[in-house]
Formats: sequence, structure tokens, C-alpha cells
Amino acid sequence: MKNVLSKTFLAGIVHLLMVLTVSAQKKISELSLIYDYSAGAVVQGSKQPSTNEYAVHSVYIKGSKSRSEMTSPLFSSTTLFDANTGAAVILKEVSGQKLLIRLSPENWVERNKGYEGMVFTNTSETRDIAGYKCIKAVARTKSGITVTVFYTRDLVPENREYDPAFKTLEGLPLEYELTNGDIQIRYRINKINLNPVPASKFDIPKTGYREMNYEESKKLNIGG
Repeated sequence: MKNVLSKTFLAGIVHLLMVLTVSAQKKISELSLIYDYSAGAVVQGSKQPSTNEYAVHSVYIKGSKSRSEMTSPLFSSTTLFDANTGAAVILKEVSGQKLLIRLSPENWVERNKGYEGMVFTNTSETRDIAGYKCIKAVARTKSGITVTVFYTRDLVPENREYDPAFKTLEGLPLEYELTNGDIQIRYRINKINLNPVPASKFDIPKTGYREMNYEESKKLNIGG
């Protein structure tokens, strides 16, 4: 009888802990994220990169749809993706040219194959970012790029496909770095907005862009 009661008690404790963990998480179907982006070479003997490129990286999620923007004084690039269909559209503005590139689900998988099989390993390091407790995790791509991320479990996007690099992450990335040799790219959260995202954010332009498919863009080296 004691063993039965003991097992029942332990099972109750485990269930309670699971309930508390789930209740602490906030599943999000819509949100906007603004990151500060910087890139440069890591100076020997210093943990800080010699930054020579700045941009703003914006992410918008609404249900199955996501919009990722990168804007700088020199260029802008926007990716619209629908997780339900697997199809995407890339909008680019470079040197006065406005390009619209359509990707089939197969194209999307090919474009992001570098992130396949990436597994994040949590560390014991934590950090408070934007009022959220974040856990440090590290992963490595097949090509040898190290991805270091601080993410929170308090906000979990329902759409896990919005960023192929983080679809296996157990929460929302608020800071992350990609290191390849002596080159380091950094993203730092600037703003989190949990208000509804306008549906117009995901509209595909009908005019003003030169349209091409993914294969054509690869030949011109602009499909990334």
C-alpha cells in the first residue's frame, strides 16, 4: 500500500510540475519583433566583433503567415512565407531594382537546407532580456556555423515554421549570434509587440516589381 501511495504521490507531483510549466508559457499566434542587426569580423583577443554593417531585422507572425524584413541604407529584403502551403515570396530592392521572387515548397526547403538537422543544446547560463528570463543554447549547422541563442520559454510562437533556423527551439529567440570563422552576425531584440498584426503585412505586391522564379534568381545570385 505504501508503494502504491508513494507512486501516486510522485505521479501527482510530476503532473503538477507539467501543468505549472505549460501555464507559464504563453502561446502566441500573432506578434511583431524588431531586432538590431550587426555584422563584422571578430578581432583577435576580443569577444566583440569589429562591426561594419548595421541593419534592422523585423519579424511579423500572424497565424500560419510570417514576414521577415531586413532593411539598411544599402538594401532591403522581405520574405513572405505561408506555413500552410509551404510557398514563399522574396521581395528585394537593390541598386534601384525591385525584384519579386516566387518559391515553391521545394524551393523553400532547398533554400533553407543548411538548417536541417540542427539541434540546440541548452547551457546553464541565463540572462534577463526585455523583462523575460532567457536560456542560452548553442547549435551548429552542417557547414560549421555556430548559432548561439538566448531564448525565452515564456513566449512560444504557435507558428514554429516562421524561421527555419529556430523551428526546433523551445521558445522565442531574443538574442542570437551566427559565427563562421572570424565573421560574426548578431541580432539583439529592440522591441516586442504582442498586438494583432495587420493582414496587409502579408499582401504580395501586384505591380512595381520585376518577377522571376527561384531558379532564375539563383542564376543571377540573388535568391538568398
